[in-house]
Amino acid sequence: MTKTLWLLALLAMPAPLWAQQGSPDHDHAVAEASGTLRLSPNERTALAPGDRYQVEPTRVEEGPRIDGNLDESVWRRAAVIDDFVQQEPAEGDPATERTVVRLMYDSRALYIGVEAFDSNPSGVIATEMRRDSRRILDEDNFQVIIDTFHDLRSGYMFVTSPLGAKLEQQVAEEGEGGRGGSSSNVNVDWDGVWHVSSHGTGEGWVAEIAIPLVTLRFPDGPRQLWGINFMRNIRRKNEQVFWAPIPKAYSLTRVSLAGTLSGMGGVNRGMDLRVMPYASVGGRQDRAGGVLEGSGFRDVGLDVKYGVTSGLNLDLTLNTDFAQVEVDEQQVNLTRFPLFFPEKRDFFLENSAMFNVKNEGGQGRLADLFFSRRIGLSNAGQPISIIGGGRLTGKMDRHNVAVLNIQTQEALGQPGDNFFVGRYSRDILSRSRVGAILVNKESLGASHYNRTFGVDSSLSLHRNFLVSGFLAKTDSPGMSTGDLAGHFNANWTSPSYRVYGEYTDIQDNFNAEVGFVPRVGMRRTKAHAEWDPRPKKWHIRNMDPMMNIVYITDQHNRLVSREVHHMVGVYFDNGSSLVLIYNDVFEQLDEPFRIRPDVIIPAGGYTFLEPSVSYGSNPSRRLYTRARYSPQTFFDGHRTDVSGTVGLRPTNRFSTEAQFSRSDVNLPSGAFIADLASVRFDFALSPEMTLRTLSQYNSTNDSVSTSVRFNWIFRAGSDLYVAYDEFRRDLLGIPGLQNRQLAVKMTYLLSR
Repeated sequence: MTKTLWLLALLAMPAPLWAQQGSPDHDHAVAEASGTLRLSPNERTALAPGDRYQVEPTRVEEGPRIDGNLDESVWRRAAVIDDFVQQEPAEGDPATERTVVRLMYDSRALYIGVEAFDSNPSGVIATEMRRDSRRILDEDNFQVIIDTFHDLRSGYMFVTSPLGAKLEQQVAEEGEGGRGGSSSNVNVDWDGVWHVSSHGTGEGWVAEIAIPLVTLRFPDGPRQLWGINFMRNIRRKNEQVFWAPIPKAYSLTRVSLAGTLSGMGGVNRGMDLRVMPYASVGGRQDRAGGVLEGSGFRDVGLDVKYGVTSGLNLDLTLNTDFAQVEVDEQQVNLTRFPLFFPEKRDFFLENSAMFNVKNEGGQGRLADLFFSRRIGLSNAGQPISIIGGGRLTGKMDRHNVAVLNIQTQEALGQPGDNFFVGRYSRDILSRSRVGAILVNKESLGASHYNRTFGVDSSLSLHRNFLVSGFLAKTDSPGMSTGDLAGHFNANWTSPSYRVYGEYTDIQDNFNAEVGFVPRVGMRRTKAHAEWDPRPKKWHIRNMDPMMNIVYITDQHNRLVSREVHHMVGVYFDNGSSLVLIYNDVFEQLDEPFRIRPDVIIPAGGYTFLEPSVSYGSNPSRRLYTRARYSPQTFFDGHRTDVSGTVGLRPTNRFSTEAQFSRSDVNLPSGAFIADLASVRFDFALSPEMTLRTLSQYNSTNDSVSTSVRFNWIFRAGSDLYVAYDEFRRDLLGIPGLQNRQLAVKMTYLLSR
């Protein structure tokens, strides 16, 4: 393992100066009062975004106290940005409300002061205080993204609200690869250490932010050159304003269109060493032979994070514990293929996108060559103890390195496994990349192994045109042929149109055991086109009529699946939406499909129709709803899907949401109803102290599960968790207790 790490580190040697990401000379005249570049409109139009929008934060000896007030004298020395323009609703128009951003830094942190003025302060919408809640994106908020390597691809994103709620995420490949805010290149689960204090005022609201430099990775050098951009959401107007303008087709993650932060020097990351020991204790009961049998547990472990260089980070874990992980939300599967459940364990989250091999052209997952959830969890979701391991991830100039080695214990009658993943990629041109990946799984004391080899590229041939793809091969005992996979995607995205085509070929014996490949033995072709009209009437902000065709054959080019998808989404000025969908589907079953233990669909070819209508109210309201209705033909029968959600946020500390979905299936071979219901309660004493409960009912296995999570962040990076889980199953008409567990875990961050 040590030799492998050094070998990959050698690959990360700096590129020659002529190959490094260039930038024009930024020694322009800087306005003395603000530290920002002042240009005429004609001058700005002629320059690239990074040259048009520039700021040099002020260096101070000691930063301010983070208390939500900008009245300390040190703030009067900060660089000032106060020129924001709309993306929505009127692209390019000046913002209707004034936003002032102040920037300064000391040797340890970057400080951002935000004055969000509002002509109607009582109209500011802020009801969510809980940390990492996606709901704050539907309310008034302020966002900043920082491209510390100035590679025009990646960045750190921080979001806060008038209540001081916090959300942070890592962005890779400019967040591409998904729609509606969902992409594997946006790591929403990353937890970075930063500080914020916000409050409302008689003129709007104010936020004071400190981002410790040790939270960020950036190149060595006497002066830093970063990409940076800011966005404010004025929710009651459904208005989004930016410092460096972003076209409507994109979001803040489009760092190639960001402005430039320059001039920071003499910054200090210290030893860049963070040690986080943990201790956990608890007990559980499991039903065995009709009797609940109890057991206790206690454990200690250690996570270490060390900055090998300014851009490379080494993570080590010993006796890894995942007691604080949230439970999976249940899903009903009425398809022949496995469902995807996301990774939620902290150790695997930071820089997780660096292991990705790009394969998402549209919705859905085709082939993840590496999926960290395969480590430490069985196929049934049962935890498997991890003895320890390490990760080396980061960037050096144009080289991107990601290496992982993990050892699991023997469990569930299976030997322990060693997992090694090595991923290298190199940035080329302005926004392109080529790379390779190796995934190796070996069972200790047994002859089984599984390996995946892959090469990939992502080529930005135009600011709107991206071509990407990969070729991969697996290697397992007893398999020597039919183990290849390939994917190609060409995507054009502009402010008004999105058109792409893709082709995927996954052979019958492609066996990525440490990946997620829901379907093998197929050749898949997809063509997609959508439009973004803005009728400017009937209170409609925009629409997205689209159509795509998916055509799937087996390896002998025999049709096995086809779907023609039609959709029209209507999005209103107040944030509500109406979506109409009509799908025409063909499925070929070569073998009978057991959709339920007592319901079997015979082999044969089937054509069925899937119309649906869904509506969502304004999600920023204290009371919001979503509903969907879909009467379908289904194989040789009928199916009706209905679902609904009701959410309530009566205060900025308490919220609740109830969801219900039903699939009523009627087939010649039998009928059944699959119900899912859940109720969630969230209570936030403060952004650092939260309580969440989730109760779920699943009629397919007559079960009720309950999860309770209490989290107290008693200091930045240090947490106390109390978690209770129970699972009940209806055996004789009564939901009897099958198992339950109470766990207490404490982590403490030591950093230098």
